[in-house]
Amino acid sequence: MKSIRMIAPCLLAILPMAALAQTQTIPLPAKPAPPIPLVKAGPSHPPVVVKQPRNVAHSARRKQHAVSPPLRSVAVANRAATAEPAAQSFINATQVYSWSEGAVYQGYAAPGSVTDIALQAGEALVAVAAGDTVRWIIGDTTSGSGADKRTHILVKPASAGLSTNLVITTDRRSYHLRFASTEKTAMVALSWAYPQDALIALRRDAAHVEAATPVASGLAIDSMHFDYLIKGDRPAWRPIRAFDDGRQTFIEFPASLAVGEAPPLFVVGREGTAELVNYRVRGRFYVVDRLFDAAELRLGLKKQDVVRIERGTVVQNNRQRRAS
Repeated sequence: MKSIRMIAPCLLAILPMAALAQTQTIPLPAKPAPPIPLVKAGPSHPPVVVKQPRNVAHSARRKQHAVSPPLRSVAVANRAATAEPAAQSFINATQVYSWSEGAVYQGYAAPGSVTDIALQAGEALVAVAAGDTVRWIIGDTTSGSGADKRTHILVKPASAGLSTNLVITTDRRSYHLRFASTEKTAMVALSWAYPQDALIALRRDAAHVEAATPVASGLAIDSMHFDYLIKGDRPAWRPIRAFDDGRQTFIEFPASLAVGEAPPLFVVGREGTAELVNYRVRGRFYVVDRLFDAAELRLGLKKQDVVRIERGTVVQNNRQRRAS
């Protein structure tokens, strides 16, 4: 009886498990996948690479960086026209350029330093224009007074690594400059020498000296003869008077002769033939190293202007002949 009591609990524990086993579905094994058919591969080939001809690739790259002929011409002209500072052109710390129409003058500036652009003495400033007015400080001032008064353009950059251009116009000329800013190196001042103005000044001084020089020295007033008759056409160069000192003949012209075309002088002989005579030009005077009774000044090709000069004795003799 005791053994039956011990088996009963075991049977009670096994029965639920058996019932659970009868209701649980057991999965069937999966059907194996059909085998993948093997395809026999042919001989392997390397990938095809289409190479671009070398000249075509080079041409394409060159076309990307190509510059049009007009722009290239501008760049070449700008480089050729640019004057750089030169050691032999410094006077102390001032770079002195030789001024030329259309040239571009290079300047260098630095932050914290002012570069002085000195114009010609007596030159009046009209305007200053800069390409970059935000990062460059541009000002002007003057020094001296009267004929020695000079205008100074002052340039200062805000930082290094900048560039700009300046156009300065005055009552005499136009200046074109390019400026670049460096970290520390700056030009203290730059100015110009003016060869053409110097040549004009020399010519002007020579003209003043020549005008102040007497036409001839040692002339005696009592030996002067002014009895010359001037007749004929009336061009702008028609002489004012003619006179002689008994040895030389002097023909005085208007002041406009210096800027116009001067007529050649012909001496007229007794037979009426004209021959070119030697003479010197002293200011507005013709100086002939001889006396003559009649002479002619002729100028022109198709229609000549002819001015005749006759001595008073010849005029008087002609009148006497007509009267007799």
